[in-house]
Amino acid sequence: MQHTFTKKLGLALGVVALAASAWAAAGLAAGQALSGRISADGSSTVGPYTSAAAEAFQRRNRGVRITVGISGTGGGFQRFCKGEIDLSNASRPMRQSEAAACRENGITYEAFLVANDGLSVVVNRQNTWANCLTVAELKKIWDTGSKVNNWRDVRASFPDVPLRLYGAGTDSGTFDFFTERINGRSGRSRSDYTATENDNVTVRGVQGSRGGLGYFGYSYYLENRSKLKLLAVDGGNGCRKPSIATVQAYTYKPLSRPLFVYAKRSSFQRAAVQAFIRYMITNEKRIAKTAQFVSLTPRQIRKAKYQYNRALRVARR
Repeated sequence: MQHTFTKKLGLALGVVALAASAWAAAGLAAGQALSGRISADGSSTVGPYTSAAAEAFQRRNRGVRITVGISGTGGGFQRFCKGEIDLSNASRPMRQSEAAACRENGITYEAFLVANDGLSVVVNRQNTWANCLTVAELKKIWDTGSKVNNWRDVRASFPDVPLRLYGAGTDSGTFDFFTERINGRSGRSRSDYTATENDNVTVRGVQGSRGGLGYFGYSYYLENRSKLKLLAVDGGNGCRKPSIATVQAYTYKPLSRPLFVYAKRSSFQRAAVQAFIRYMITNEKRIAKTAQFVSLTPRQIRKAKYQYNRALRVARR
């Protein structure tokens, strides 16, 4: 999936503070020049975060070039476990089958927590009847074999308006997470909807259809909030919309999730990769704000720093 980087993002990047604050992990020697290329691919959700971090990092380190591809979480892990890329952006943890593929190819890795997300359920702005859907109603719409094709089939009080569905492609971690949390099992979904690796297709589809409904990461909603209407979701404790507060507190249930960047250990031995991962962790609040993500909680930041320190110890053996 592709992500549109607006002029606002470019301007915001210009004011991102580039000096990393000090913390316990031992870093690079002061003034050490960095050079080399870093390749990343994977999640369309995490891609914008990594791209925002890369833009700012490269402003400070002119000798480093970072490329960020977007082939979905599954596609990223495939390339990662073949040894083709240094970093794999992921909107879900690596599966056992993917870990086995890495082992077969001798790829060892570290997983770093970088941000939070709340999958956003969106409808057309002309939709005046739906403000909140229950998990049961979402399952009724999206479950395997569902024949719900009209809004009145979702709830009797809803009008007779054809339902047009848009969602993530099957290689996407967003697809896996949504189907697992809503339908009870990863990959369990009706197939008669517009499945896409490009979230902008979902934006245009929902925007262009009065009965449109779709889902994607929170940052995509924020970027397109003038075009779409955000629904609340009732996960059993009342209607909640995704926001910084509800996602960090995990009260936006069941669609709040952590986001990851996986790094090959062989790549992490390179100074440029170490510095880039460190930069993402040290500046995660600024990057999250710039790229419109939900930042880590203090506890998550401590965990991310612990992961980095552990990876650094392994790399220096």
